Amino acid sequence: MADKGSNWRDQPSVIHPITSAIERIDVRGLLTNDGPIELELGCGDGSFLTKYADANPDINFIGVERLMGRLKKLDRHARRTGMTNMVLLRLEASYLLRYLLPPRTFNAIHVYFPDPWPKEKHHKNRLINDDFTERCRELLTVDGRVYLRTDHVEYFAQMEEVFGRNRTFSRIDTPDDLKQITTDFEREFNAEGIPTNHSAWQLTEPV
Repeated sequence: MADKGSNWRDQPSVIHPITSAIERIDVRGLLTNDGPIELELGCGDGSFLTKYADANPDINFIGVERLMGRLKKLDRHARRTGMTNMVLLRLEASYLLRYLLPPRTFNAIHVYFPDPWPKEKHHKNRLINDDFTERCRELLTVDGRVYLRTDHVEYFAQMEEVFGRNRTFSRIDTPDDLKQITTDFEREFNAEGIPTNHSAWQLTEPV
């Protein structure tokens, strides 16, 4: 861990530049320890990822987000706190999953409150679909897990349906300690009486 007493601006950025659109990223080579690796797609304002990474210094975290402003906020937090177990990537999630990440790399994949694309004609744009389950199957280690959250009831039903169709996954309960780490957005709508829907799946047949 970096020296928290030093000027945080002198610490190296945790945002990893994408230099190729076709070569797989050497994920393990980006990390400072050989611990397990977890992936969050669409880390947004980082209110989940920063708490989770702070609480689990022995786990490596890859955060993916398209908006640079959000990544810079996460980067500042990592450098200010001396965090060395997080790497950030700026890329569209579907492309990253299909082409740039190495197989059998991640112990867990987190996707929290993805865009629900509520209009039926836009459902094809949703991240969580049958193809997504196959990408997860390829990327997860044996017994790896996928954790999903949404406040959108219809999208939640789709998440349950597509993972239920993929026989390489088995449904499991989301651990209580993981549920307790919430996003800022999640706490806001929970306060309004809107519940969080949790879905979790474990890879049981990777091949």
